Amino acid sequence: MGERGPGGLARRNALGEGRLGVCILGCTGSIGRQALDVCRQHADKLKVVALAAGSDARGLVRISREFGVTDLALAHGERATGDALSGLPQGTRLAYGEGAVEDLTLLPDVDAVIVAIVGAAAIGPTLAALKAGKRVALANKECLVAAGSLVVGAAGPGQILPVDSEHSAIFQCLQGEPEGALSRIWLTCSGGPFRGFDRERLSGVTPDEALAHPTWSMGPKITVDSATLMNKGLEVIEATWLFDADVSQVTVLVHPQSAIHSMVEFSDGSVKAQLGPQDMRIPIQYALSHPKRWGAPAESVDWRAQGPLEFSAPDLETFRCLGLAIEACRVGGTLPCAMNAANEVANLAFREGRIRLTDIDVVIEAVMDATAPETVSDLDHVLAVDERARRQAAVCVSKLRA
Repeated sequence: MGERGPGGLARRNALGEGRLGVCILGCTGSIGRQALDVCRQHADKLKVVALAAGSDARGLVRISREFGVTDLALAHGERATGDALSGLPQGTRLAYGEGAVEDLTLLPDVDAVIVAIVGAAAIGPTLAALKAGKRVALANKECLVAAGSLVVGAAGPGQILPVDSEHSAIFQCLQGEPEGALSRIWLTCSGGPFRGFDRERLSGVTPDEALAHPTWSMGPKITVDSATLMNKGLEVIEATWLFDADVSQVTVLVHPQSAIHSMVEFSDGSVKAQLGPQDMRIPIQYALSHPKRWGAPAESVDWRAQGPLEFSAPDLETFRCLGLAIEACRVGGTLPCAMNAANEVANLAFREGRIRLTDIDVVIEAVMDATAPETVSDLDHVLAVDERARRQAAVCVSKLRA
């Protein structure tokens, strides 16, 4: 990315009125809704100018009315009609399809794009935003996991700002540090709702149980990824791209209290940790405010009342997804893309009750074994690998179900 980690944008504010023009992709999801909270709190600094949702037309309309946004996109589903579109602001332009989502990022009033779309569908819009010179507040994991070389290659210095609490923490710890000083990233992990389970006990977990995360409020796909620790595996891969680190420099650390969002160890043995409330609005806001800090969107922690902090190593024998993701990162090329696609298919199959939680890593491993890693060439190449891996994963799911 030219410099270690993201920084501030040099481009002029497109609105020309002292406010940052914000486009939110995935505005009806968990991260999107929390991003809107930040925009409400800092309406003097931020202006929502474009919105995209997956298929929730009513939610998109409701948000557009509140913020007076006239540039909208729905990525999936048939064209919404009737009551779903009643009350749209005058002059609204509503477009459909994944191409329409990309088009929003190119609007001249857009300064910053919050990428809160789940899955590989975010890769195209992210690349479009980067090539257009926009600040990208990246909440999507799959962009860097499946197409890291393309995304980082398209980014100029300071364009990508991490929204994940862990990567935001790492980024903050690296501020002011010289190039080459990073020795190790300690990537913290709550351990999910099944910390301490063995493999047999994990196999009996229901989708409802897996969707009840003990710490964070997230969308269903990411919540299940957290239960399997795949979420942390994806974050390991992200960290290598965001901070120009080798996978051997990223160590996952189970920390159930989630008070420390991550730590960075430097070449002299010093360690910096970033702590704070368990509130995703803080990293979302920092991705928009950097290099400045604005008023807090959440109540501060009373550290006098904070109990002991625990740390341990993850159980890679029980939670095999984490080890598979790390292995995919070590091999590189198209293997992380195939691994990610297989996980998306298996994750959905579990949420739909078609396979067990412990079958997810079985599907992923089968697809990884069937994948011959190649050097990523372009987006079409990534999408072809993604599609092939999804087909292979679907076959595995069918066999497991039978």
